[in-house]
Amino acid sequence: MIKVENITKSYADVVALTGVSFEIKQGEFYGLLGPNGAGKTTTISILSTILKPDSGSVIIDGFELSKNPEQCKRSIGVVTQEIALYNKLSAYENLLFWGSLYNVPDAGLKKRIEETLQLFGLADRQKDKIETYSGGMKRRINIASALLHRPKVLFMDEPTVGIDPQSRNLIFEVLEKLHTDGMTIIYTTHYMEEAERFCDRIGIIDKGTIIAQGTLAELKSTGGIKESIAVTFTNLNEDLQLKLKEALLGDFHFSKQILTYYSAQIRTDLSKLILRCNELGAEISNIEIQKVNLETVFLALTGKQLRD
Repeated sequence: MIKVENITKSYADVVALTGVSFEIKQGEFYGLLGPNGAGKTTTISILSTILKPDSGSVIIDGFELSKNPEQCKRSIGVVTQEIALYNKLSAYENLLFWGSLYNVPDAGLKKRIEETLQLFGLADRQKDKIETYSGGMKRRINIASALLHRPKVLFMDEPTVGIDPQSRNLIFEVLEKLHTDGMTIIYTTHYMEEAERFCDRIGIIDKGTIIAQGTLAELKSTGGIKESIAVTFTNLNEDLQLKLKEALLGDFHFSKQILTYYSAQIRTDLSKLILRCNELGAEISNIEIQKVNLETVFLALTGKQLRD
């Protein structure tokens, strides 16, 4: 459905993308994750025809973007980070306007608007002006406006930022329905739990380059990241720490009163670790099993330093 080959993009002296390549199958839910400034929004902007790449090629639904932008536009829906609605118009009027841009016949468009308003739980507020809506309601209408022409591909750039739990949950239900119905979705987010929940595959972009991609299971195995056992002690002094270092096997480290022990077999190693600590007189106040999840993979690949 989508094939991206070696796209690059620079803004004056700032290099935004350096040879980004990936493929997305029809009906796939693909997550694009990365730190701030990594190139996510630039990539989405190129795919959605808002920006032109400096080099490289993009094929959407069989059409090359540079040669057939209009055909590509007909196949895609775009949900941007910023709310793209007219505050002085009602929800219905906004949807009527955005739907008309895709030349949907009036009769068919009105029916689709009614169905979409029902889908997003806003049929009873359709005549109210957008300026009276909450942030979550605006987000729902913003997404609805991208679906009226029934696109084959939906680009979503951080669609759940700053909204209430009820709106987020409803959006999740809509996403699951769209995915089940076979829509191809490209999704950027900073919420790792969202990517874990929805994405068939995930691409991690950093400094303008895709540094890893695959299923969640494949990413977890990237770099040999292990689960760990974090043991907090009440009496960890230098003498006890030395005894533990001599007694323990495997990969571990100490930080203040905490021992972090890396393990490929948590259940087996946990019982052995507790037994050895008791034998040495180490007083345990807390034990935490730290599973490998998308967040730990993300931090391992991109680093823990905050970027703006």
